[in-house]
Amino acid sequence: MPTFVGASLLIVFQALAADGGSDGPKVAIQPRATQELAAAGGRLRVDSNLVLIPVSVTDPKNRLVTGLVPDQFRVFEGKAEQKVLHCSSNDAPLSVGIVFDSSGSMAGKLVKAREAVAQFLQTANPDDEFFLVNFSSKAELVVPFTTSTDDIQHRLMSAQSQGRTALLDAVYLALHYLKNAKNPRRALLVISDGGDNDSRYTEAEIKNEVRESDAWIYAIGIYDGHLQTFPEEDRGGPKLLTDLAEESGGRHLAVHSASELPEAAEKVGMELRNQYILAYSPANAERDGKYRRVQVKMANRSDLHLTWKHGYYAPE
Repeated sequence: MPTFVGASLLIVFQALAADGGSDGPKVAIQPRATQELAAAGGRLRVDSNLVLIPVSVTDPKNRLVTGLVPDQFRVFEGKAEQKVLHCSSNDAPLSVGIVFDSSGSMAGKLVKAREAVAQFLQTANPDDEFFLVNFSSKAELVVPFTTSTDDIQHRLMSAQSQGRTALLDAVYLALHYLKNAKNPRRALLVISDGGDNDSRYTEAEIKNEVRESDAWIYAIGIYDGHLQTFPEEDRGGPKLLTDLAEESGGRHLAVHSASELPEAAEKVGMELRNQYILAYSPANAERDGKYRRVQVKMANRSDLHLTWKHGYYAPE
């Protein structure tokens, strides 16, 4: 069965790819004798290479926009515009990693952070699967893949606020474990209140991992004060989460009070369920293995906000 170039959402989630495996973005390798274009179970099949780009669209009030059609999107690979062949909106099963900050600075915020995870899990479908990475001074996989949302919530009840913040290590661990997912649509939901101050991995290394991953990252940052009052090592937190999320095709949602966390988590869950999947056959057919930048615009609507995976690696 052919596979496809995956250009994928931030929770930090994943591009759809037929027979999604565990080794990063997928590429089309064999044409089919007859053309078939279907959106069943999150899969598209066609007799040429396809790039599949998940896109989220919101209005100026941050509300999801549905009902759009292919002609309303414009896709560019580099500076060359591509023809959108198909646009679907399919709520296929998800594999989601929850990356939960329990560092010392989360004291007083853990209750609402747990509520946020519970609110997000209420948007789950029966075929979704989840895992939990908890981090403070080190990152740990504390709940492996499960379809039981209760497993996640029960484990979070024992999370204690302590230690420093190894955020980048946690994202690295989650991205690599996510390769074991059974569903082709994959995402990370990161809940944290600051920057990184205790990781072995660098920001540049993690950004490269995000580029090579098919996962969307949705990050909810808790900033309950003025940024200039934060410790110096935490002041880069908002930019770090924004960069990771946007590179993946996801989003960074900033909240200024822990009480806003559940609502933000619900928005993430709904956004994951209401994405468009745009398909195009790239005009550049070279198998050079290079990273190709992708940009998505609306044809006639400048008031809408779009998020999408910013690029993909071509096949070799």
